[in-house]
Amino acid sequence: MIKTLKTYPLLSQEDTKTLAVELAKTAQKGDIFLLEGDLGSGKTTFARFFIRHFFGEDVDIPSPTFTLVQTYPTPNLLIWHFDLYRLKDEGEIQELGLEEALSTGVCLIEWPEKLGSYKPSRCIVLKFEATREKRYVTLETIGYWETRFDSLL
Repeated sequence: MIKTLKTYPLLSQEDTKTLAVELAKTAQKGDIFLLEGDLGSGKTTFARFFIRHFFGEDVDIPSPTFTLVQTYPTPNLLIWHFDLYRLKDEGEIQELGLEEALSTGVCLIEWPEKLGSYKPSRCIVLKFEATREKRYVTLETIGYWETRFDSLL
């Protein structure tokens, strides 16, 4: 069941950072974050802030647009950052190690609509939207997530 939790205005990069850090603090092995939105809506910026929570502000976090996936080992879990923008069909997903990622770490997946039948049955969806006037993100959950985000609500 899909449940919309809340829509957050992203008035600055600091707002994006605050949300990313709060979600990173709650991250557990097996968590899946689907990052939806048009080009330039804030998906990669969110992912960078999320990952930097574990590694520090000065760490370079490249976009996985060309590599399709980057991994970041932390002492407690492995972060997988996928960018599926360049995938031609969902059959290519198995080659990226998605199955292993879903069971061994935390996944940040940009362009999740490319997952097709591989879309997980439980995840949190962050829908990024940007207009000339404002940016915002809506959090939705599929599965058990909502009780873990009481502090954000």
